[in-house]
Parts: sequence; C-alpha cells; structure tokens
Amino acid sequence: MTATPRLALPFLSAGQAQKEFFHNEALQTLDVVVAGAVEDGPLSTPPASPALGACYIVGQTPTDAWTGNEQSIAAYTSGGWRFIAPFDGISVYVKSTGVWANFRAGAWEFGLLRGSGVMIGGVQVVGSRAAPIASPAGGTTIDAEARATIDQMLNALRNHGLIDI
Repeated sequence: MTATPRLALPFLSAGQAQKEFFHNEALQTLDVVVAGAVEDGPLSTPPASPALGACYIVGQTPTDAWTGNEQSIAAYTSGGWRFIAPFDGISVYVKSTGVWANFRAGAWEFGLLRGSGVMIGGVQVVGSRAAPIASPAGGTTIDAEARATIDQMLNALRNHGLIDI
C-alpha cells in the first residue's frame, strides 16, 4: 500500500527520493479536509480568480479546470486546483450559506442534521417522531376556543415534524 485508504495520503518509503514532495502533498490534502470549510458550492464553473486556500464543492456537471471532478472538493493552491474525492461521512462548513454539507450515500446534503435526539442541559427535548394525535372531536359540551387552541398546538407539532400527520 502506497497511500492511506480514505484520503490517499502518500506513505514515505525507505530510500525514497524527494520525501519532502510526498510529505507536502499529504499536508495539502490535510489542510483541505481537517476542519474543512468551503466558500460555496456546488458550483460547475471554477471562480475566475480564487484566493489561495479557497475551497469549493464541485457540482454534477463541472467545466473548465474542474472537468471530470464532479462532487469533489476543489482547493486552490499555489500549484493550481487540487481535488479531494468525497467519502461517506466527510463534512465541510459552507461559508456562503452558514450550513454544513455532509457527503452521504454518494451525494452532498446541505443543512441537514441527522440524529436520534437533541439533548439540552442533559435533558432530551427532541426525539424520534411520535405517533399521530387525532384532533378533538365529539363530546357533549363543545368549547370552540379550546378546540381551536388544541388544533393550533397539534399543527405546530406536525409542522415541526415532532408528531406524524
């Protein structure tokens, strides 16, 4: 094996010439993915004059210098564009929108959080979606104001995805 399996960071070998070249290549890759952040994306066309160190998510139909690198992370370096192929689980912060992009099941997801619950102060405040709750109906005494308020609460819970529709 000449490189790491996920990031393809080159291994050094005994007696290898120009070890600094391979070491620097690995550092360039790490600089892109560790605490990763991109300027924008997905974009199909590279920006005209990117700043050194600027990174972008490449779109599905890339052109120009990005051709053939769909969905990759494109990083602009002193040597030109460097491309990091995404793998399931890689996450980057998208500066232009303020959301996280996560690569999952072969595609980028933007602004989605996945989990089984939200804990605040050690107390679970959001968990898995509960079963549907029927709106009030029937009964001998009808309080229209109470029913309207209950319906509003149920609709708010449904709209937030906390209970099923």
